[in-house]
Amino acid sequence: MSDMSEAPKMESAIGKMNASPQFHLLSNIPVRLTVEVGSTSLRLSEILDLAEGSVVELDRQADDLLDIMVNGALIARGEVVTVNGRYGIRVVDVANTEAMMAGVERRG
Repeated sequence: MSDMSEAPKMESAIGKMNASPQFHLLSNIPVRLTVEVGSTSLRLSEILDLAEGSVVELDRQADDLLDIMVNGALIARGEVVTVNGRYGIRVVDVANTEAMMAGVERRG
């Protein structure tokens, strides 16, 4: 993890979006942003055996980028950072439009 001291500021990008009339209509729509660290499949018996201190191995390497999702659709990949003692995510790679739209179409 690293801190956000060298991270680019998002205000300029947000300001450009807010200036656009197309985005103004959409700017107040709430969306759910989630970050996926990894996943695994377990049998019910394995879940019932979990206790404090149990470790569940995920399908990612520790140095892999994390998936950043909006309403379940992959929009970017990033890395964990700390911001004033809280977790944050630094966007490292933004998904192309086709990949984003494929995620939206699957749920449609």
